[in-house]
Amino acid sequence: MSGSGDSTRAILFALSANFAIAVAKGAAAFFTGSSAMLAETIHSLADCGNQLLLLLGMKQARQPPSPEYPLGHGREVYFWSFLVAVMLFTVGGMFSLYEGVHKLRAGETEAGSSLWWAVAVLVFAIIAEGISLRTCLQEVNKSRGHRSLWRWFRESRQAELVVIFGEDLAALVGLAFALLAVLATIITGNPLWDALGTLGIGALLIVVAVLVAIEIKAMLIGQSVDPARQRQIRQFLDGRPEITRVISLITMQLGNEAMVSVQAQMREEKDVPLLVDQINTIEKAMKEAFPEVRWSFFEPDVRAGV
Repeated sequence: MSGSGDSTRAILFALSANFAIAVAKGAAAFFTGSSAMLAETIHSLADCGNQLLLLLGMKQARQPPSPEYPLGHGREVYFWSFLVAVMLFTVGGMFSLYEGVHKLRAGETEAGSSLWWAVAVLVFAIIAEGISLRTCLQEVNKSRGHRSLWRWFRESRQAELVVIFGEDLAALVGLAFALLAVLATIITGNPLWDALGTLGIGALLIVVAVLVAIEIKAMLIGQSVDPARQRQIRQFLDGRPEITRVISLITMQLGNEAMVSVQAQMREEKDVPLLVDQINTIEKAMKEAFPEVRWSFFEPDVRAGV
């Protein structure tokens, strides 16, 4: 059976990394008086806010079902994840594009000391983000099995883990861009490299934010469970001796929980109490085999011609 990654662990590592980076950027801004580094400090603090929103979403999703929300609040984590994708697009991507355009128009280079401070901060940030991404990948690997990262990204139903993976990957690649751009600026003395690097980071963040938003939007609308997991559920039902054939299997992912609706042709056709007992046995076994299945609806069909 496919497992699922620990989203909370990945989020906490990302939060720790972004906070440490924000502190490093803040220290550099204080000692150099660099307005650009101050802006980057605010940027990193905004990233911390993204992780806090994901943690809030996960907490809200654990609220129990009620008469008003009979299927629980599991999908609430999708809303908060989508909000983080929007923040990544605006505060991350659009802000970087604005900063890059501003640098192009200004055509000025930071003082040499400020640039070397930037190099030191960027190296530290790459190390911190690398640790965060490594932790995230450890959790991703628990659920992706033999699938490629791209296929897992398209098929996963763990919204918060999808967001953290996209954010960490974009941050690490963006930091590498920034380091190369700053070093090129130091070597050549041409501020164009720094501006182009900032524009590249903005474009990268926007692309990642759009890809993440597309995946989360699908979950918000109402997706089935992970395709690999759905195949496992169907194989489980096909293997039950009480079932002649599965006519219809509908699943829906609700945060970390799932709903399953089954229509199946049963071998038992006449003894109603026995039929009911068999259905209860199948549902109990299914929930034991697939712990995420909280709601199941079973419709027996005994018409051989269906």
